[in-house]
Amino acid sequence: MDSIKNIFSIPDLRKRLFYTFALLTVYRIGGHVPVPGINFEALDSIFRTQAGSLLGFLDLFSGGNLRRLTIFALGIMPYISASIILQLLTVIWPYLEKLSKEGGEVGRRKITQWTRYGTVVLSVVQSLGIAFWLENFQTSGGPQVVLHPGWFFRFLTVITLTTGTAFIMWLGEQITERGIGNGISLIIFAGIVVGLPGAILATVQDLMTGNIGMIALVFLLALMVAVVAAIVFVERAQRRIPVQYARRVVGRRTFGGLSTHLPLRLNTGGVIPVIFASSILSIFQTFGQVPVLQTFPWVRDIIHQFDYTMPLYNFLYFVFIIFFCYFYVSIIFNPMDTADNLQKYGGFIPGIRPGRRTAEYIDNILTRLTFAGSLYLALVALLPTILISGLNVGTLPGIGPALDAVLPAFLTQGLGVKFYFGGTSLLIVVGVAMDTVQQVESQLIMRHYEGFLKGARVRGRRG
Repeated sequence: MDSIKNIFSIPDLRKRLFYTFALLTVYRIGGHVPVPGINFEALDSIFRTQAGSLLGFLDLFSGGNLRRLTIFALGIMPYISASIILQLLTVIWPYLEKLSKEGGEVGRRKITQWTRYGTVVLSVVQSLGIAFWLENFQTSGGPQVVLHPGWFFRFLTVITLTTGTAFIMWLGEQITERGIGNGISLIIFAGIVVGLPGAILATVQDLMTGNIGMIALVFLLALMVAVVAAIVFVERAQRRIPVQYARRVVGRRTFGGLSTHLPLRLNTGGVIPVIFASSILSIFQTFGQVPVLQTFPWVRDIIHQFDYTMPLYNFLYFVFIIFFCYFYVSIIFNPMDTADNLQKYGGFIPGIRPGRRTAEYIDNILTRLTFAGSLYLALVALLPTILISGLNVGTLPGIGPALDAVLPAFLTQGLGVKFYFGGTSLLIVVGVAMDTVQQVESQLIMRHYEGFLKGARVRGRRG
């Protein structure tokens, strides 16, 4: 309680917290402003029938706004996708690479500006795809979702959803600059957490109606606790490389002679590779809703393979997460620069020659850590699919029936539980919560106040 009181006793920290809560409140209020021209009863029936599909996954990141088709239905995914594209271009385009490394504040602002432009372009494409999808979708035996189809509805949907995404992007930037930080992550966090009470209430109703047994409920609760504990353990896991600084005598003063360590995190990328992978795969589904492409049977078959429950989607999801783990680490961490900085200030790793050999040593350790961290992320991210519907390997041509007969039933058919018990949502919630607590505690310690844990320090994913 003393730590909570200390937070509100610091004027600057109190102002940042209230500012963050105010902007998150605005985000939640905007999540109840619907797009005009929609039959929302028909739309809700679609999401009830496809709760375990890609729609349910995207609706999770939008905070339920896609289900209600509000002005924030696209969520922050277009911004994340634009960031992915810019980071990919940074690797293959020398101008962007030079701008990001040597441009300083001006280069950072220019890349941010291009990311905003890319967000608007992707928002236009995705909102137009949603408009076509809604016009072509009709509930079985029921009315159409769109009341008055046509180009006016498409134009209105594009303008509304694109403006909503741009406003969310602005909210995230304001929280990062004037709030407690991690604006984009906190928006995703708020969208997930706000749906947890409803999921808990639905689980209680299933228990009362007999749709789920007490043993199954206890198993799910134990699984949630185990997943949370595993996430906290891995997110805080580090490999500490010992570093020794040589003793130097300058005049009458002695410098160096200290022993410290270089921390390398097991999961350096955090939840970012999961979000990157889901953003890339959602693009295929978006383009699949264009009516011109749906006229080709082979295109429809390919798009069907990218369904959330199909083996191809799960395989690519697994592979993309591993790829983006290595890709993100290669961007934010350069072993050669680290080795040069150690040599510059007289530091060295015992038993390793300074310079290139040190860089190779750090790179080898980082590669092994990233491999283990990427497997952890991929397995946790696939947990929702296993819990909901299984890997559905029986649909694979040729070897599908044989795999379905060999693998356990819970892997192939799933357990049929709610999505909120999945690993991706818990990964985001736990990771962002750890980062936020670590930032608030850093503010307290910087002002000579006691942190949340007496005699210990809460370490987030970056600390």
